[in-house]
Amino acid sequence: MAWLYVISNQRLTRYPLEVLASQLEGIDFFQLREKELPANELYRLACKLKKVLPATTKFLINDRVDIALAVQADGVHLGQTSFPVDVARRLLGPGKIIGVSVHDLTEAQRAALAGADYLLFGHVFPTESKKGLPPRGLTNLEEVARKVGIPVIALGGITPDRVRPCLEAGASGVAVMSAIMAAEYPREAVLKFRQALNQGEFPSS
Repeated sequence: MAWLYVISNQRLTRYPLEVLASQLEGIDFFQLREKELPANELYRLACKLKKVLPATTKFLINDRVDIALAVQADGVHLGQTSFPVDVARRLLGPGKIIGVSVHDLTEAQRAALAGADYLLFGHVFPTESKKGLPPRGLTNLEEVARKVGIPVIALGGITPDRVRPCLEAGASGVAVMSAIMAAEYPREAVLKFRQALNQGEFPSS
C-alpha cells in the first residue's frame, strides 16, 4: 500500500499539535519537525504525540537521535547535515527506521548505500516553503526511484491531484506538510489523500 507521510509544523495549524495528531487516522508516518524548539520542549511535545498518534502510525523525530531514544520513537529522519546514517543506526540500535532527505541521484545513492530505510525526495512541485527555487520534477523523481533500491517518498507541493503522477513515477508514497497542518478539517484532508493514494496504486482499467 502506498504511504502517506505527514511532517509537522505547528506554526501552520490552528490546533495544538497533539490535538491535530489525534485526528490523523490513516497516515503511515508522522515526522516531528519543530526545529526551533529547545530540547526540553521538543521532548515534552514528543511524549504527548506518542500517546495520541494512531497505533499504526510510525512516529519519527527529525534529526534529534537523542529525543528519538528518549521517547522510544520508531526512528529518525535525517537531513544532509545530520548525523551520518551509520552513526544514527549504531546509536538507535536494531529495528529502528532511518530516513534521509535527498535532492538528487547522488545524494539518494549515497544514503541508500549508507543503510537508509527510505528517502524523502523533493521538492517535486512548486511549493511556498521553497519559494523561488525551481522544483525537481517528476523526471528526477522517476530517476531516483528507479536507481535506488529503497522506497522513495515524493515531497513538495503535493496535493491529492498530484498523488497519482508521483506513484506512476515510482514513488512509494507522498509526504505532505501544509496540506494537513493548515487544513481546517485534518481528518477529511487525510481521507482525501488516502483515497488518492488508493486510486493511484490501483488505477481503474
